[in-house]
Amino acid sequence: MDKNMIIAIVYMVALFAIFYFLFIRPQRKKEKQLDQLRSSLEVGQMVTTIGGMLATIAKVEDEFVVLEVGPNRTKMPFKKWAIASVEKKEN
Repeated sequence: MDKNMIIAIVYMVALFAIFYFLFIRPQRKKEKQLDQLRSSLEVGQMVTTIGGMLATIAKVEDEFVVLEVGPNRTKMPFKKWAIASVEKKEN
């Protein structure tokens, strides 16, 4: 191997490492946190869906949650992956 080939290989490895630490690793960490959040959902929590809808959890199943929305407390089923965040309760 000549010097130019070694430099090219080191450059490509460094470029991959930069992409990994700037893009891939943070995305995996965020997905892991969302999976943990979705697996710990409980009845009575206020959640926000990926569509921006605020609702209260009425029932939790394996892959679905039933959400209550609006003043009439209309119940609608959603897949768990549609839950974006859990709202914090204010004291």
